[in-house]
Amino acid sequence: MELISSNNEPLRTVSSSCSVSQCGAAMTIIGLCVVLAVVALRLATAVSTIKSQYRIFEIDYQNNRFLKDGEPFQYVSGSLHYFRVPRVYWRERLERLRQYRAAGLNAVCTYIEWSRHESSPGTYSFSGENDFEYFVQLAQEEDLLVILRPGPYICSERDFGGYPTWLLHENPNMGLRTNESSHTHFVESWLSVLLPRIQPLLYGNGGPVIMLQVENEYGSFSACDGHYTRWLRDVFRTYVGDNAVLFTTDGAGSGYLKCGTIPGVLATVDFGPTTNVSREFDALRQYQKHGPLVNSEFYTGWLTHWGDPKMGSRSTSSIVNSTRQLLALNASFNFYVFHGGTSFGLSTGANISPFLPQVTSYDFDAPISESGNLTEKYYAIRSVISEFMPVPDIPVESSGTMDYGTVLLAPKISLFDSQTAIEYPAFEYPQTFESLQQYSGFMFYETRLPPRFPGLGYLLANNVHDRTIVCLNKRPVGVLSRSDNIYQMILVGQAGQMLGLLVENQGHINYQNMTDLKGLVENVTLNGDTLTGWTHTGYPMTNVSQIATLPNISSVALPAFFGGSFSLPTAAPRDVPLGTFVDMTGWGKGILYVNGYNLGRYWPEMGPQMSLYLPGSFLRQNNTVLVMELGTRHPNSTLRLVAEPVVNMIQHSHGHNDSQINVQLAH
Repeated sequence: MELISSNNEPLRTVSSSCSVSQCGAAMTIIGLCVVLAVVALRLATAVSTIKSQYRIFEIDYQNNRFLKDGEPFQYVSGSLHYFRVPRVYWRERLERLRQYRAAGLNAVCTYIEWSRHESSPGTYSFSGENDFEYFVQLAQEEDLLVILRPGPYICSERDFGGYPTWLLHENPNMGLRTNESSHTHFVESWLSVLLPRIQPLLYGNGGPVIMLQVENEYGSFSACDGHYTRWLRDVFRTYVGDNAVLFTTDGAGSGYLKCGTIPGVLATVDFGPTTNVSREFDALRQYQKHGPLVNSEFYTGWLTHWGDPKMGSRSTSSIVNSTRQLLALNASFNFYVFHGGTSFGLSTGANISPFLPQVTSYDFDAPISESGNLTEKYYAIRSVISEFMPVPDIPVESSGTMDYGTVLLAPKISLFDSQTAIEYPAFEYPQTFESLQQYSGFMFYETRLPPRFPGLGYLLANNVHDRTIVCLNKRPVGVLSRSDNIYQMILVGQAGQMLGLLVENQGHINYQNMTDLKGLVENVTLNGDTLTGWTHTGYPMTNVSQIATLPNISSVALPAFFGGSFSLPTAAPRDVPLGTFVDMTGWGKGILYVNGYNLGRYWPEMGPQMSLYLPGSFLRQNNTVLVMELGTRHPNSTLRLVAEPVVNMIQHSHGHNDSQINVQLAH
């Protein structure tokens, strides 16, 4: 049989002697082969599709490494906290971190701050500046993996370590960071809201989040409650499963790891630059024989308290040397911090023994400065990482800042005459801030001097928290200070005068002893007799914007508000103006607002921070400035808007103001 093509050409010859059954069998075999070929092709396509969608980040304990989609993986991360950077800058700063890929960075790390998201029990906020999910999505768009540290305790030099301070109203004696039911009740309630939001962001679910930290540096906390940390681990696992790695972070010492590690959770350590990085992991290997080596907080700088001799720092050369050693060890690590930002408002915390409140700036001597400028440290780190990893040639640039000149300020109104007060009921004995459900700002306690007061007395306000301006008839006559352990003074006055104590909350303790009530936490005595009959007036400092519109007056008694205005140059319009620094030199102590934004506390009398960062996103063409000055002497009548931060190198121990040298430092 001859097969003929369409153009009548012979194709091939087939024997015409085969039977019908033989031909049918041959055709069946051919059809079966075609079907099998199609099935095989579809199966190969399906396997390829499954493989391309297969996402898992896991620990290879046997080989002491991470695996990302089955391949060995080392991360180099940098901390950037969404709550310390205005939302408008998130993408810019993340691009800066992505451009840190030009130096090897492949991940970004952030805490999640409980207190920001649940400002009162059951009231949640995850939008605007609190939209951490958007922050994570931006990181993914910038091709960055994400490490989340949801606490619930985070420290991070934040007020109350990130815990909501309303917990102290619910139960002042609550066993914080323990398995006590009054505590775990609120933790579980919070996590039942937070963790479902994190779930779709996990790496195994298609998101960028590869790791979640359980608690934070628990080995530094005296409770050492393993029941609590294991309970917390199980709560996390319920939502995370195998879709991300759970880890702990503790100091690189046996004393920390003893109580900080959690069975079944990857243990990591934190430490700063050192001459021998390998030795810093020795204690970790006592508790975790195998698994990847991780430094979860590799310190690029350090925190700063009011009254410190200088702003916290770490040398660039020491950072570079330790970075080189970490990379050579194939250790994963997170620069803490890569970009610190600012603790705007009244969000800073404090340390204890002695009580040391922290400054507003969180510059931290980081590779990217508080204002978003790239530092020498940035470029040095970029160079050393390029010795170990391919570095794409991506252009980088600083955010830039600007000098906007001098602003003239005029008196507006005394704090005591302002319409910012909250009147509380009178009590026989003084109440704490927390008992009255006020968690920031000031409380003014008043009572009358006894009828038989002899005119001279010994005033004792034991353990007042934290700093107090003592007044007679609302005129300052002295200062008591927790930081300086000054709780008493000689009082000169007259019987029947109003004795007032304006107590400032300088930030709840964020480390170690967490139960930190504010205000008059003990009774006040005069010549040994307990004073009674107290009125309470609160100044939370959250409702002051209308004061900027008040008319100027010629003079005012302190503490008081001062206001002014300034306009931006009209040349070269920008979507977002350049930021600046507000130099508060010549002022005493207080709070600064620009266009209603609370930039934070200033305290140039103490230093070392003399200026406050003003982001360009807070600026308009015409701007209002409002200062609430606490000082006991009249301040300057001006302030300056300068392009560089101003730092005061104090040449004395904490609590005294003998000698100062003013220096401007460019970051």
